Amino acid sequence: MPGEASVDVKAAVIREKSGKFLIEDLSLEAPRSDEVLVRVAGVGVCHTDLVCRDQYFPVPLPCVFGHEGSGIVESVGKSVTKVKPGDRVVLSFLACGHCEPCLEHSPGYCHALYDCNFAATRLDASTTLRKGDEVIHGNFFNQSSFATHALATEKNTVKVPDDVPLELLGPLGCGILTGAGAVMNSLNPRPGMSIAIFGCGSVGLAAVMAAKVAGCAQIIAVDPNASRRELARELGATHAIDPTQGDPIEGIHQIRPTGVHYTLECTGIPKVLRQAVDSLTLTGVCGLIGVSPVGTECSIDMNSIMFGRSLRGIIEGDSVPDVFIPRLIELYKQGRFPFDRLVTFYKLEDINTAVEDTEQGKVIKAVLRP
Repeated sequence: MPGEASVDVKAAVIREKSGKFLIEDLSLEAPRSDEVLVRVAGVGVCHTDLVCRDQYFPVPLPCVFGHEGSGIVESVGKSVTKVKPGDRVVLSFLACGHCEPCLEHSPGYCHALYDCNFAATRLDASTTLRKGDEVIHGNFFNQSSFATHALATEKNTVKVPDDVPLELLGPLGCGILTGAGAVMNSLNPRPGMSIAIFGCGSVGLAAVMAAKVAGCAQIIAVDPNASRRELARELGATHAIDPTQGDPIEGIHQIRPTGVHYTLECTGIPKVLRQAVDSLTLTGVCGLIGVSPVGTECSIDMNSIMFGRSLRGIIEGDSVPDVFIPRLIELYKQGRFPFDRLVTFYKLEDINTAVEDTEQGKVIKAVLRP
C-alpha cells in the first residue's frame, strides 16, 4: 500500500479496451534499490501504446501506458550508480540482462522481453501505481511515462547530454530508435545500395533519415499520405510512391528493374508485407517492424524466398540503447538526423487530442509535455 514512501502523480489511465485516456491522481511507489524516479519532461505517443490500448497484446487494465519518456532524475535506489539526481535521461525498453540474447548484446530479443515490457508489473509481479486501494497497472516498458513521474530501473535509463532539448528526446527510446536502428544496425546497407520503406510514420521516416546517413543511393518512400511523402523527400528519400495510385511493386521496379536490396515494412498490414518482400532483388532482405494483432498471418510466395530473398523480424532496431541513443543524438546535433521535424508537442491533459491527431495522420510524432 502507498504510504510515506510514495509520490503523488498525475497520469493518463486506460480503464477499458480502446477507451479514452483519463487524467487521474495516483500514488507511485518510491524507488526500490535498483530503480530510478524520473520527473517526465516529454513522452512520445507511439503506435505500440495505442495497439496495447486496443489489446492487440493482452496488457492488463486499468493501465498507464507511455514508453518513450525523457526527463530529470529526482531520486535513485541505493544500488544505482549509472545516474544520480539531476541527471537528464531517456527511458527505453527493459531486458533481463542475463539470458543468451542479452549476453550477446541483443536485448531486443531477450527471452523475458514480454514480461519485462508488456506485463505491466515488475518481474516479481508487484505493481507500482495505486489510486487509493485500487491497483493501477504501471511498469509498461518499465516506465509508464504518460504521467508527471515515471519509475524505471537503472537498466533502461540512458543518460543524455545537457545541450539538446530534453522534452524532444523521449521518442529516441523506442520509435525513432527502432526505425533508425532497423537500417543502421539490422540491415546495415553499404553506401550505394537501395532501400524501399513501406509506411512513413515516425518509424518509417526515421528509417529514411538513417538510410540517408548510411549512404543509400535509392531511398524509396511508400505511403498514401501526400504530406508524408513530401516530408520523406525533404528528409532524404530519392523517390516517393503513392500505393493508392498503382502497384507499388511495379513502381519500385521502374526505379530499379531488378528490385531493391532492402525493404522495411512499417505498417503491420499483411498485404503490405507481401509487397515489401516481392519488391526485393535476389538475396534482398525485408525487415518487418509493423505491429499486428497476435495471430495475424501473411501469405508469402515460397519460390520468392527460395531464390535468396530473406524476411526477418526486427525489435527495437537491434539497438543497445546505451550505445545507440547517444549516437543518434550526436547525428542530430550535427544536423544529419533532424528527427525534431517529426514532432508536435501537446500538454499531457490533451492526450486524447494528440492520439486522435496521430490516428488521423494529422501529426507524425506527438510528444506530451506533462
